Amino acid sequence: MKGPNENRKAILDEFLGPNLGYVIDQFERYKEDPTAIEPEMRMFFEEMNDEEFSSFVSIKPNIQEGEPLQTEKIFASIKLAENIRTFGHLAANIYPLGNYTPDISHLDLNSYGLTEDDLRSLPGQIISENGPVSGQTAFHAYMKLKEVYTKSIAYEFDHVHDVAERNWLIERIENGRLQSPLPKEKRIEILKRLTEVEEFEKFLHKTFVGQKRFSIEGLDVMVPIIDEIIAETVRDGAEFINIGMAHRGRLNVLAHVLGKPYEMIFAEFQHAPNKELVPSEGSVGINFGWTGDVKYHLGLNRQLAGENAVRAKITLANNPSHLEYVGAVVEGFTRAAQDDRSASGYPTEDYKTALAILIHGDAAFPGEGIVAETLNLSSLRGYRTGGTIHIISNNMIGFTTESHDSRSTRYASDLAKGFEIPIIHVNADDPDACIAAAVLAAEYRSVFKKDFLIDLIGYRRFGHNEMDEPMTTSPQMYTIVQKHPTVKELYGKKLGNEGLVTDEVIAKIQKDVQERLVKANDKVSRIKHDEEITIPEPPLFNIQRATYETKVPLETLKKMNEELLQWPQEFKVFNKLEKILKRRIEAFDETGKVDWALAESLAFASILADGVPIRISGQDTERGTFAQRNLVLHDYQSGKMFLPLHQLSMAKASFAVYNSPLTEAAVVGFEYGYNVFSPETLVIWEAQYGDFANAAQVMFDQFIAAGRAKWGQKSGLVLLLPHGYEGQGPEHSSARLERYLQSASEKNWAVVNLTTAAQYFHLLRRQAAMLGKEEVRPLVVMSPKSLLRNPVVSSSGYELSEGEFRPVIEHFTHSRDHQKVERIVMCSGKIAIDIAEQTKDPSGFDWLQVIRLEEIYPFPTKDLKNIFAKYPNINEVLWVQEEPKNMGAWTFVEPRINELIPAGIRVEFIGRRRRSSPAEGEPNVHKLIQSKILTAALSRAEEGGSSHG
Repeated sequence: MKGPNENRKAILDEFLGPNLGYVIDQFERYKEDPTAIEPEMRMFFEEMNDEEFSSFVSIKPNIQEGEPLQTEKIFASIKLAENIRTFGHLAANIYPLGNYTPDISHLDLNSYGLTEDDLRSLPGQIISENGPVSGQTAFHAYMKLKEVYTKSIAYEFDHVHDVAERNWLIERIENGRLQSPLPKEKRIEILKRLTEVEEFEKFLHKTFVGQKRFSIEGLDVMVPIIDEIIAETVRDGAEFINIGMAHRGRLNVLAHVLGKPYEMIFAEFQHAPNKELVPSEGSVGINFGWTGDVKYHLGLNRQLAGENAVRAKITLANNPSHLEYVGAVVEGFTRAAQDDRSASGYPTEDYKTALAILIHGDAAFPGEGIVAETLNLSSLRGYRTGGTIHIISNNMIGFTTESHDSRSTRYASDLAKGFEIPIIHVNADDPDACIAAAVLAAEYRSVFKKDFLIDLIGYRRFGHNEMDEPMTTSPQMYTIVQKHPTVKELYGKKLGNEGLVTDEVIAKIQKDVQERLVKANDKVSRIKHDEEITIPEPPLFNIQRATYETKVPLETLKKMNEELLQWPQEFKVFNKLEKILKRRIEAFDETGKVDWALAESLAFASILADGVPIRISGQDTERGTFAQRNLVLHDYQSGKMFLPLHQLSMAKASFAVYNSPLTEAAVVGFEYGYNVFSPETLVIWEAQYGDFANAAQVMFDQFIAAGRAKWGQKSGLVLLLPHGYEGQGPEHSSARLERYLQSASEKNWAVVNLTTAAQYFHLLRRQAAMLGKEEVRPLVVMSPKSLLRNPVVSSSGYELSEGEFRPVIEHFTHSRDHQKVERIVMCSGKIAIDIAEQTKDPSGFDWLQVIRLEEIYPFPTKDLKNIFAKYPNINEVLWVQEEPKNMGAWTFVEPRINELIPAGIRVEFIGRRRRSSPAEGEPNVHKLIQSKILTAALSRAEEGGSSHG
């Protein structure tokens, strides 16, 4: 049996080179604070003093006979090596303009009490297993490490705490393969690519003078980097590559990575009818879609031929000016591509299927909070994509703001350290180093299924756009830029000096590219431009709204309900919840009712039975913010989880429900992207409270509301936004219905405010039926809070099995004398239920009809016109709402109602006065005002109830 010393030595024997440095670092931390290290390592050190530890470490280097080792020199040498790995980036040659002074203090032997002779007396394995060959000294290893860590690539991975990852990175970085010269043919191909990139920008610059293009110049090598990442990933089995990037360099990426024809790009600059050039809507240009978008926002798809006839699809996502927000959308694309939704249960993930590449600006990466939100998704169960490769296109300037004014960190990339993402800083003027960075990124992602970041450091040759003069704001930088040769020139000269190409070959490459550009532009110039500009009509304006069968046979619903209430006998559901759920078995009895949550579960079950996958997420979606949903059950003894919908015998597709992180913008963007990429899936996002959606306003404005008009991008995303005034104050009342109605046009989405569980059931089924069809649109639901359990909202089983969704509901439907009706009260959502509770006894209200507007947009003009026609003697039409007059639906519905009601009548408002805040903060004040609204709506003028507004 081994003694304690032998055990400790056995553990130490596992460490060598950089790992030995790791042990020493851990020992130093242990001495400062024993709780700062892992328990296993702490136990290892507990019975060991400094002398014993030094003794074990001094035994470690297995060198031949000679003078005894000096422990201090060993420690210093190991510390030197660790500091080169940790701080070598400070001394690296990563700035093309040379306008940063390197910090070489960590490389100075004197500061470690070492000399070159000291290092020559020690074996190389002390410092690095990978650097020196057998028999070489620590000095050789030191010189090798300096070369590796301080040239055109700088590495930062000290913040990566997993030992296996660190060791893998050290081995890959130091084994020499990344520094090996690329094959001649590969380097000549890179030169050709750089020539295409540069000549394309120059051609645009001189041909379309003054037009914005946000050129890539200064970061030209980004295109070969993307090429290399794609090639490596496709070889590894990827079928989908999804790219997100902002404006800079976008046209070049479209042309050379996505293969968008030069003719199409030139046509967009000339505002020519590019349908004559490319008769396929697969390449979206400014003349396609509805209102369209500027050319440097547009995306594209490309089918890429791979090895062995494997084909990969490359997608560059459409992107608005809101820079980093597209990243979350692209992550959604990628997860949708990775999920197999064909069977019941959670989708099966396959990370190799798809890769996300996100290209960030150096000012935007640390400046936009959405970046951190999206990075936080990377390891979460519902959002992970097996690693994203990030590229910071680092100009060292944002618009006119230099780095010292735009971030509080040394590097633009420092935010990524908090997520333990390895970082490479690479000089954009060294294409060979850039390709090495791309290879390492792809390999790391493949092995560890984690994000990787390349900080591509270059410059911006011109101003923010081609109309800016950067010398006015950054004269020192641009004095250097104007004299600085392009990367194509530098690389061509480098290859020439190495004898790989001649000046004639370089000139021939350049001439060929220029001729292709001229030929493409001539083709566009010959096309006759339209003399008259025509305004395109949205395609949906020409489509008749389809009707969908949404009822489900009663026996089928009963069976589904029974299955949803079954769980394993040994599974222990919390007692109170079990009683609540078991009551649902009575929902289809003669006197039974289906509440909101059960209607939703049955809608989900029936949609799954139809073969439509479902994905729903939100901050408390598994249970529901109001404890109403409980799709995921928890065993209160074991903590195990059980999803009844996964056991549904009729299910033909996957069902995924996830509690999201506490963020709105990134999650909404992710779900939108998931739905766009998988249009056959019913994707639902639920806000914890409706007003929390405020934090995702960019996603609603730039993507969901306008994506189809700008890019022809279809979505059937469902948004559940709890809305209703219940005296909880301003922050938990309003989902800001007015904002969604303000953006409602061109049949871009449906906005509803429902009053029965059956309505919700049929609406979800209608949405699922529309998926993948031309008329599909996002659905914005003002979902309930107190109404979730209000018996007035519950529906009979018959309403689910025989009913349908109704955009408008008349409250009084039995024994009405239409001639007696003098007032029509119109309302929507919770206030309609308040009115219903006040009018349970219809006697005394023969003069009144209440109309519930369930679907506010598209506005149900035809339905309302038919209803108004039934009441010839109305002299008063009121719109009643809980929200202040400048909020809610009032400003949207007022002109539309006035167009429908009889001449001489104007719709009047009853509700809260105009306010800056959505609701009262005092419950008693809320109740008083709510009571006044109801009194005004339901009292006749002679009773003193005519005060409107």
